[in-house]
Amino acid sequence: MKKIALAAALSVAASSAFAGGFVEPRMEPEVVKASTSSSGGVLVPLLLLVVLAAAAAS
Repeated sequence: MKKIALAAALSVAASSAFAGGFVEPRMEPEVVKASTSSSGGVLVPLLLLVVLAAAAAS
């Protein structure tokens, strides 16, 4: 008899957990950080230096 009473109590407790119904979860927007490239400002002067060094060597 105790098992039946325990099962009834657990079923009542479990059914009240779902009383609110389905709520769609809200997703936080993903933050995307813009990548910056520092090699773009250095690449052109470096190539110019290589060309000038090659011209001076010949």
